[in-house]
Amino acid sequence: MSADLFRLDGKVALVTGAGSGLGREMALGLAAAGADVICADRDKGWVTETISIIHSTGGKASRIVFDVANEDEVALLGRAVSSSHGKLDVLINNAGVAPFPRRLHEVETADWKRVIDVNLLGTFLVTRAAIPLMLEAGAGSIVNVASLIGIVGFYPGFAVSGVAYAATKAGLAGMTRQIAAEYGRDNIRANAIAPGWQGAGTRLADHFKAEWSAEDSERFEQSIVAGTPMGRRGAPKELQGLVIYLASDASRYVTGQLIAHDGGWTAV
Repeated sequence: MSADLFRLDGKVALVTGAGSGLGREMALGLAAAGADVICADRDKGWVTETISIIHSTGGKASRIVFDVANEDEVALLGRAVSSSHGKLDVLINNAGVAPFPRRLHEVETADWKRVIDVNLLGTFLVTRAAIPLMLEAGAGSIVNVASLIGIVGFYPGFAVSGVAYAATKAGLAGMTRQIAAEYGRDNIRANAIAPGWQGAGTRLADHFKAEWSAEDSERFEQSIVAGTPMGRRGAPKELQGLVIYLASDASRYVTGQLIAHDGGWTAV
């Protein structure tokens, strides 16, 4: 197989939540493969850092600031991308939030709704704005970022991700399969990835990990190592290869799939 199949030269890719963590690593990987990356985030400072890194390595990137859960802001997305780039070939729906982890009977309705709004509604809104551009181009690849917590539960004696997060990530898998079924004949592919326990570099859980006791943190880390056949967390950068594969022509007959990237966590 030619390595050119994995190149993204001439492709325009939009990555939501590109300001930090997994989204930043995905944006860097797509740019390194030749894509012109539109880095989207609600935090202007973080996303500016991402495009600065891409530019420093000779890559192509631009910034767009919006909240994926704000329908009015997302409604302008298609027009903005069409005006600035003329097309959209790849969409990475990565933006997401996780509330402070509590067991179901302790979850506040407002926290539940916020997670649903960002993780599920946000993905729907952005995808709805992107698909007309892909239909016009005659092709496209959509990658939704789910989670291993959408596949299996995990409770090391205390709540880690929470039921709302798990529900949205499982929902993304169903959404992905339906998109693949509806748009396969339009040459628009949709796949989802389910990252496992990622190491340093993500900000998703920073707001509640700071409140964990040292004992809880140690127990959490030990449970990850014990439950992962590869015996370690994943590095955020290790997701780049999978994302490039799903965005590129190397995966042109792959659609409707949920691919775990978890060191074997869901295999046992």
